[in-house]
Amino acid sequence: MKAPASAPAPGSAAEPQEPRWLTDEEQRVWRSFMEGVTLLDDHLDRQLQRDAGMPHVYYGLLVKLAEAPRRRLRMTELAMLAKITRSRLSHAIARLEKNGWVRREDCPDDKRGQFAVLTDEGYDVLRQTAPGHVEAVRQAVFDRLTPEQQKSLGEIMRIVAEGLQPAEAGADLPWLR
Repeated sequence: MKAPASAPAPGSAAEPQEPRWLTDEEQRVWRSFMEGVTLLDDHLDRQLQRDAGMPHVYYGLLVKLAEAPRRRLRMTELAMLAKITRSRLSHAIARLEKNGWVRREDCPDDKRGQFAVLTDEGYDVLRQTAPGHVEAVRQAVFDRLTPEQQKSLGEIMRIVAEGLQPAEAGADLPWLR
């Protein structure tokens, strides 16, 4: 957000500390970033809905389960890996269960804990959907960037993600909600 036209000069003794307003260039970068993220998420969501009848977030859950040992993860760990709230995860897993793609299993050593397990049917759906999805990702992102830009994008997003996941107790992170 830019400073309002009538904003007092930064650091004025009579005024409380002013926000660090974005420069015109920062504003341009921020808006481009938000537009790109929004359009990319919509593009991938539509591709997955069309090809597999599932939203992008569900596809991500299936991928995480497919990559896990024995194709199973504790629900709390899956929420953390997917960067979503436990409530949203529970709703998603219920929908995936209804499709027969995931099942829940109780944790033998923790009566309150559950595992999400990718079924053979879910694995088959993922295997059939992956080629179209990776092509959509490639066309939308990687085919448009040079190798140097790809490397920069990866480094930048890693820095942003690390900064938004503080290690201290009490951090307000989605999977803790």
